[in-house]
Amino acid sequence: MSTADFQERESSRRWQRDAAEKLIAGHGRVVVEYFDTSRSRRLAWPDRPQAAALLERFADSDRGFDAVVGEYDRAFCGTQLLTLLPQFEVRGVQLWLPEAHGPFDIEDASHRALVMLLGAQSKREVLRARWRALQAMRAQARDEGRFLGGRPLYGYRLVDAGPHPNPMHAKWGRRLQRYDPDPATAPTVRWIFEQPRNRPAA
Repeated sequence: MSTADFQERESSRRWQRDAAEKLIAGHGRVVVEYFDTSRSRRLAWPDRPQAAALLERFADSDRGFDAVVGEYDRAFCGTQLLTLLPQFEVRGVQLWLPEAHGPFDIEDASHRALVMLLGAQSKREVLRARWRALQAMRAQARDEGRFLGGRPLYGYRLVDAGPHPNPMHAKWGRRLQRYDPDPATAPTVRWIFEQPRNRPAA
């Protein structure tokens, strides 16, 4: 789960567990879970605590499992899977993916093509979401003077700007805030910008 502020841990964990159990029904059972919270899929497995712990468990001959089950978009990004496959193979651990309808087979050309497609799509989704969010934030700050978080800039203060434009936020009682010149500090900012610029002679 990549964020903790906008997702409910138990619901996210539950649907992923349900998907895993459905995929392996009749073949095996889930014996242990590794679930990272607030860790982006862009991070390599060694940089995610639970994923790193899973990799370490591979080396344990008494690990108690012979396969890893997970949805590609939750577990990997870009070419991560291709980088990790040697560790799966050398330890004799299978990888089961819902997108492959079962165990992933590196020798299967269609599976290799699928993984490359999923990796590109997963990476694109992250980049596209980031781009859209930044563009929206820039427009909100530029066109509406909307406060987007952090400490107000020197020379400004925050004032109430009415109900939040997002219906759900408004329903929760959240109010919109915007920047407004601060009577106490704005004159100082104006004075700074009114001073002559002393440039060294060429």
